[in-house]
Amino acid sequence: MAMHAPINPKHRRFAKRMRLDPTPAERAFWYGVKAVRLGGLKFRRQVPMLGFIVDFVCYEAKLIVEIDGWQHDGTVAARSRDTRRDAAFAEAGYLTLRFANETVLDDVDKVLATVLVAARSRIERR
Repeated sequence: MAMHAPINPKHRRFAKRMRLDPTPAERAFWYGVKAVRLGGLKFRRQVPMLGFIVDFVCYEAKLIVEIDGWQHDGTVAARSRDTRRDAAFAEAGYLTLRFANETVLDDVDKVLATVLVAARSRIERR
C-alpha cells in the first residue's frame, strides 16, 4: 500500500474551510458529481495535493477540475501560477480541466458532460 505524502496542516485547515464555504459555481458542480452521480465516478473536493489545494479530483481518472473565479483574472501572474500548478499535476500524471465560474453557472450540464468524456477517456487508456 502506498503512503500518502504528508499534508501541511495549514493547507488541511484551509481546504476544510473552503469545503464549508463553496462558491455558487463550486456548489453547482459538486451537486452534479457528489455521491458518484457522474458516471459512477468518485470525486473529492478541496483536496490538498502537491503543495496546492485542488477544487475537485477524481483519483480513478487522474483528473483535476478547477473552477476559476476572480483569482484567475488573466493577468500574467495568475496565468503563471495556474501554469505552474497544472505542470506539477501533469508531472504526477493528472490532467487539469479549468472552467470559469460563469461557464459552470451558465451551463453546468455541459461542463459535467465535458468532464465525464475526459474522465472516461483517461480511464479507458489505462
